[in-house]
Amino acid sequence: MYGDKNMGQVATVTSKSMVSIPARIREKYGIREGSKVEFVESDEGVLLVPIKSLSELRGVFKPYEKLVREGIRELEREHRKEARS
Repeated sequence: MYGDKNMGQVATVTSKSMVSIPARIREKYGIREGSKVEFVESDEGVLLVPIKSLSELRGVFKPYEKLVREGIRELEREHRKEARS
């Protein structure tokens, strides 16, 4: 079905090479005025990837804090072990 949320959204390129991102896509991916996006070329075509600012990323890894801390400790143990060798 055309316009289905699992289907692509269509936009028209203007004479100045501008494209309006459909509202549903902007809302879903948090794209707003001033947001940066990256155009990534692939074999299938071009992907539009939103780039999050550092402030938007703040706290994103909080649920994984314990896992990250253990990974850091493991790396430190390996580093000390290699330094003694």
